[in-house]
Amino acid sequence: MNRIGFIATSVLIVLALLSTTMFVVDQRQFGVVKALGQIKRVEHTPGLKFKLPPPLQNVTYLNKRLLTLNSSDGSDAGPVLTAEKQRVVIDWYVRWRITDPATYIPNVGVTEDDGAQQLNRVVRNAFQEEINRRTVRELISTQREKLMADVKNAVIKTVTSGEKPWGMEIVDVRMTRVDYVESISESVYLRMEAERKRVANELRATGAAEAERIRAEAERQREITEANAYSQAQKTRGEGDALANRIYAQAFGKDPQFAEFYRSLEAYKTSVGKSGDVLVLDPANSDFFRAMKGAAAATTAAPQR
Repeated sequence: MNRIGFIATSVLIVLALLSTTMFVVDQRQFGVVKALGQIKRVEHTPGLKFKLPPPLQNVTYLNKRLLTLNSSDGSDAGPVLTAEKQRVVIDWYVRWRITDPATYIPNVGVTEDDGAQQLNRVVRNAFQEEINRRTVRELISTQREKLMADVKNAVIKTVTSGEKPWGMEIVDVRMTRVDYVESISESVYLRMEAERKRVANELRATGAAEAERIRAEAERQREITEANAYSQAQKTRGEGDALANRIYAQAFGKDPQFAEFYRSLEAYKTSVGKSGDVLVLDPANSDFFRAMKGAAAATTAAPQR
């Protein structure tokens, strides 16, 4: 019984010892085998791998995927001076990956964070150097793409050249935002607001002046139209009166006495046209009564003939 227990214990010890010699490399990682702190080999392919048991050999892992470093990850980010001495704040990001762990670990660090910290410093300095050479207008529009390309080339040169390359690849460098510092931004916004208000007031004043001009022109056209209409009406009325007088003259010329009588009737009708009017006449001297008497006499004499 003791022998069986000894054999079982020995098997378990051997299995445990064998398990320390095996490790699995994920397809997203590098497997770095170290012996007493020195890199012995790097496993690039995924699968089950073998090594010596600890403490003879140990294994660490590094991420082989594409990594992103943002400017917000740095705690010492601050404003940068442009060529015209304007203080601006920028946001940027870098896409990078570890390509050679055997070079990366001794020259940069044993984790991805070590590389990100050193890369942050290099990128920030490269941006600061390039921004110092350019104006705000160039940063925003005319030389934005060239600035990012120059920064990328400077970073690549730093991590690949020299006696201690970093063992990493810089895929892309991008600047996502350029803005004034908060103290300057407020004054810029106030200046922009004042300028927009000035333009708005100019437009309102121009519109008001144009409206007054249109009203004056419309009023002038109205007066001209009314004057022309009145003139045409007076002309037409005068022509009508002249024609009427001509017709009256032709008609009255055939019988002057009737004409005189008709005019008298019209005059009296005009004089006593309203209710309550009183007209005092002298029958002996009134043409109206004489005409009426003449008409009555003619009417009386007519049957006797």
